Amino acid sequence: MSRSNERAPLLVAASTHSSHSDVANRTHNEGGGEQDEYTSRFNPRLAVSSILALVVSLSLIGLGVFYIERLPDDANRAAIKILERAPVIDGHIDLPLMVREVYRNNITKFNMRERMELQVDIPRLRAGKVGGFFWSVYVDCADAGTDFTRPTNEVRCVFHSVVLQLAQQELHRDTLEQIDVSKLLIEEYSDTFMLTTTVKEVEQAMRMGRIASFIGVEGGHQIGNSLAVLRQYYALGARYMTLTHSCNNAFADSAGIFERIPAAHGGLSSLGQELIREMNRLGMLVDLSHTSDETAIQALKLSRAPVMWSHSSARAVHNVPRNVPDNILKMIGTGPGQKDGVVMINLFPRFLGPEGSKVTVLTAADHIEHIGRVAGREHVGIGSDFDGIEVAPEGLEDVSKYPALFAELLRRGWSRVELEGLASKNLLRVFRGAEDVAREMQKSTKASLVLYDKRDPL
Repeated sequence: MSRSNERAPLLVAASTHSSHSDVANRTHNEGGGEQDEYTSRFNPRLAVSSILALVVSLSLIGLGVFYIERLPDDANRAAIKILERAPVIDGHIDLPLMVREVYRNNITKFNMRERMELQVDIPRLRAGKVGGFFWSVYVDCADAGTDFTRPTNEVRCVFHSVVLQLAQQELHRDTLEQIDVSKLLIEEYSDTFMLTTTVKEVEQAMRMGRIASFIGVEGGHQIGNSLAVLRQYYALGARYMTLTHSCNNAFADSAGIFERIPAAHGGLSSLGQELIREMNRLGMLVDLSHTSDETAIQALKLSRAPVMWSHSSARAVHNVPRNVPDNILKMIGTGPGQKDGVVMINLFPRFLGPEGSKVTVLTAADHIEHIGRVAGREHVGIGSDFDGIEVAPEGLEDVSKYPALFAELLRRGWSRVELEGLASKNLLRVFRGAEDVAREMQKSTKASLVLYDKRDPL
């Protein structure tokens, strides 16, 4: 409940008092007929009683706000109190990938109410004050050739040391299976999770004590160079798509992972520009994690809607291509030449610090602080990559540890309002902005019928 809503009953009480006084005054005038309108309106006794009522009401309001805003002196307890009011929405959790690789999508083989394989399960989500997350729908990308129509047969999954055999049609099948297993789990544990596709539904889920569950597609390669496939993923509930994964595709250039890879387009292709326009029209968030700097810069300039980085950290703190450089962070905002957006920090240790270094909750806080300094604290969030990483920072080992991160930022001087933004409100503002743009575009813009010019004939 917003602060203004919390004040509403007291304001109504004050208003009711005034209304009753006015009625009594009118009755007196009508009965006696002695007082003119001027005298009735400025009756001293009524004025004094109205002022006293207003003073009492404002005093009670002030006491109420003080009570609501007061935080415990202990940072850990204060962090929990903040997150009870504004729970974490994580921009990127790979639970569907873990279920696929460990359990072959058989949801009867495990119980999410008990401890799970990696970093995510229901007890730890509750302990970490998680109010929502994007279920990342991910299929490995392959070398698709220079025209992005003929992927090789073999592709290696970077983080899990497995080799998969993929053909183009299998990308779509596997993506649909990932969406399916996400929805099956949300339905199986419907007392905990709720599928959400709008900000309004997120707010409803939180009021009900459910964990808002979004779907995000982690790579443009998964739509097979087709805007029609994009629309069908949207219809199935997907609300963001990462333009690239760790390989280039027909739409845009990737950043690679630990080293940059050669560009194919110099940023966005013409089809990629059309993709962004169609995502804006749908209300699907443009996710710039994994993209090259050129892709991100061009997308920021082109997109009519706010954008996101679902799981990326600060390159100035640790220099890897997957992190966001300062020149791009400075493009995020609401000023001239800027675009609203949110950068949600990734907790993969090798994106936070050099390999072999000690990476802790303090390191994660350093990345958040840097993004906050350069882009503004209203433009940072959390996108852990949990269940897609096998190790995590010390002190942030799983989803139950989020309060420790917020406690550290409290010690560094972050305010309650800023931490509520970090937890979820910054993301929800961006999501709401994308919805607003979509509503406006749909008044005059139809679905794009553009086809990839290098595809096989229909």
